[in-house]
Amino acid sequence: MFAAIANTFSNCFKIPELKSRILFTLIVLAICRLEAVVRIPGLDGTTLAKFFETHAASGASVLGMYSLFTGGALEHCAVGSLGIMPYISATIIIQLLSAVVPQLSKLVREEGGRAKIIQYGRYLTVVLCLGQGFVMALGWENPDKIPGFQGIGQLVLYSPSLIWWYRIQTTVILATGTMLLMWLGEQITERGIGNGVSLVITIGILARLPQAVVALKDMFLPGSGAEAQFNLGHAVALVLLLAGVIAGVIAITQAQRKVPVQYAQRAVGRKIYQGTTSFMPLRVNYAGVMPIIFAQAILMFPQKIFEFIYGAFSNNHNAGAKFIADLCHRMAILLAERSFFYLAIYSLMILFFSYFWVATQFNELQIADDLKKNGGYIPGVRPGQATSDYLHNAMSRITLAGAVFLTVIAVIPLLLYNRMNIPYPVAQYFGGTSMLILVGVLLDTMRQMETHLLMRHYDGFLKKGRLRGRF
Repeated sequence: MFAAIANTFSNCFKIPELKSRILFTLIVLAICRLEAVVRIPGLDGTTLAKFFETHAASGASVLGMYSLFTGGALEHCAVGSLGIMPYISATIIIQLLSAVVPQLSKLVREEGGRAKIIQYGRYLTVVLCLGQGFVMALGWENPDKIPGFQGIGQLVLYSPSLIWWYRIQTTVILATGTMLLMWLGEQITERGIGNGVSLVITIGILARLPQAVVALKDMFLPGSGAEAQFNLGHAVALVLLLAGVIAGVIAITQAQRKVPVQYAQRAVGRKIYQGTTSFMPLRVNYAGVMPIIFAQAILMFPQKIFEFIYGAFSNNHNAGAKFIADLCHRMAILLAERSFFYLAIYSLMILFFSYFWVATQFNELQIADDLKKNGGYIPGVRPGQATSDYLHNAMSRITLAGAVFLTVIAVIPLLLYNRMNIPYPVAQYFGGTSMLILVGVLLDTMRQMETHLLMRHYDGFLKKGRLRGRF
């Protein structure tokens, strides 16, 4: 098995075009990693890195997940501290607006409209970068005012008379770093192998792998003569769990329901096109990783807000203030990551956003209309409204399976971290956004490499699936 994989990788470098694409991708990804280590002038990144190492490395703090997607750039006050997230946020906003704004929805279907939508996304990315960069500059200026980051100390090395120069400089550098990452990602998509933006996120997640390896070693081989909390049985269980999670993610990522579609014979000018039979793939996990990201982003802030209100009213002896402080304290405990209430709300939000994403992005009315215009129909279903209802019902049923799977995958790292006391750098690779992104991006990259190999008559990575598809 390993010999076959090694042989396939060697075949990749026998094709000049594929070899140049792979090398170009690796070089660009190395440049992306440089942004995570080059620090912004005028900031003490060492102090913030030490704080993250002692306080935030073990758990999912407010900025812990953001630091994960930036590959550690945030905790080092690096040029790429904003990461690629503003571009992803802008893309998501434009997609959601395209589903509800008639003008944008019409523009998407027009010739050249897709390029215009991408252009709008870039403009929105610049706006988000400037706004988030300025807020981040203010946060570094006064870190003690951020809930959960008290005790960091002074990070800005400029004198008070040059504070506005620091703010403008930091905002411009952060925005430029994100725009450079966006451009490099697009270059990978065009001239490299794989989806560029996804690979930029993936390389940031993989950059935390050495930290997870060290934490894993400390679990079984602690230093200074300390007794290990985990034994060989735990190691075997973790390996089996990891294998099961990876297999499940691969299965659900590739799972789809094939709806048969038949096209009637039609005449276009003097040409007559014979009727054909095809299928429409409906993905089980249509929403991908988005429901988990939405749920995590929303649940990050309520507990911190309640803790902030509790701290503001706890020293007030007024009866109303005491009631508010007690209520906020109870809500903060309920929304703590270790509570059952948090897991229940988290799971319900993932289920909700799975259906929300499908409702906004899967337009069964347009699909039914396009089928009708092209002379296609689903056997046994009337064209038009009946086809739309059929697709809606089919998508609703398979979305439930995908949503339940996403919920299980998202909850596994929290259970490992909260119930079994496994360090969070290790637990995050057993599910959640990290595993879904890693597996999805690697599968997509392997498919593109597979295409190049098959065009040159080489055996690819996915031999079993290829043979099933060809014959």
